[in-house]
Order: sequence, then structure tokens, then C-alpha cells
Amino acid sequence: MESTDKHTTASTPASEAAPLRPAAAAAKYSALDVVLRVLLFAASVSAVVVMVTSKQSEMVPVPGLPPNIRVPFSAKFNHSPAFIYFVAALSVTGLYSIITTLASILVPRKTKTIFLLLALLDVVFVGIVASATGAAGGVAYIGLRGNNHVRWNKICNTFDSFCRHIGSAVALSLFAAILLVLLSMISTFTLYKKIR
Repeated sequence: MESTDKHTTASTPASEAAPLRPAAAAAKYSALDVVLRVLLFAASVSAVVVMVTSKQSEMVPVPGLPPNIRVPFSAKFNHSPAFIYFVAALSVTGLYSIITTLASILVPRKTKTIFLLLALLDVVFVGIVASATGAAGGVAYIGLRGNNHVRWNKICNTFDSFCRHIGSAVALSLFAAILLVLLSMISTFTLYKKIR
């Protein structure tokens, strides 16, 4: 009889520990959410800083003039509307990551509505960051390779530092887009778990 009494009393704490598992899982998702949003902030702000600091001046020969005559030309990010859009989109994404990080930290008990809102906004920002990355990447590719069919010359053989900055900024924004995809997946999965 004693052995059965010990067994039943020993099983009681295990059954009490079972309700703690969903809370522990929620805390784990919340911590992962905060970490990913802080990484998103770092990636988007780094991409903006690298893009804004992309500036280089070189002495370049002008077609039609003798080759020994060179004229100073400069390459800056604000010479291209695609790069300006890139900076604006990733600046807004950085602000969004700050707001959602604070919301993830300060709102201890998230409801289904909050998870739905986060999932939808994360998907919207995936689209914004992906379009900005694509626009900047397209212009950067033309700068790297040129286009012989329309006689657009490549510039990265002359403005190499400028092109390295642009390439680094595009790579950082691609990382930010991947983080946003992960965040939207986590928000959607957590919403699915709450609905079930």
C-alpha cells in the first residue's frame, strides 16, 4: 500500500508541471522574436549606413576628348532613385523593428490579434525590403556588368569602393528580408497554436 501511495503523490507534481510547458514555449518564442527583431534592426540600419556612406570621386577620361584629359566625376547613392528608395525602405524597416521589439518586450501576454497584426505587418515589410533590395540590386548589377545592348557602360571598374559599398548594403538588406520571413513564420505559427 505504501508503494502505491508514494506513486500517486509522486505523479501529482508531474501533472502540475504540464501546464507550465505552454508558458515555457511562449517565453521561448517571445525571446526568439525579440532576438530576431533586434537583428532586423541591426541589419536594416547597417544597410542604410553602408549605402549612405557610398561615395567616391575619380578622374575619368571623357569620350571625344584626348585620353590624357580627365574630368572629376563622383558616384553617390543619391544619384540613383533606386538607391534613394532603398535607403527610405530600410529606414522605415529599422523604425518598424524598434516599435515591434518594444511591443514584444512590453506586452507580456500577446493576444491573437497582436500575433495576427505582427504576421501581417511582417509580410508587408518583407515585400517592401525585397522590392528595395531588388531595385538596388538591379542598378548595382548594371553598374557591375553594364549593358552593351543599350550602351550603358559599367562603372565598377572605375568606382570600385562605391560598388563595394552598394554590394554590401544589398547583402545586408537581403539578410534583413530573410529575418522578416522568419519573423512572419514565427508569428503565424504562434497564431496557429493560439487558435488551436
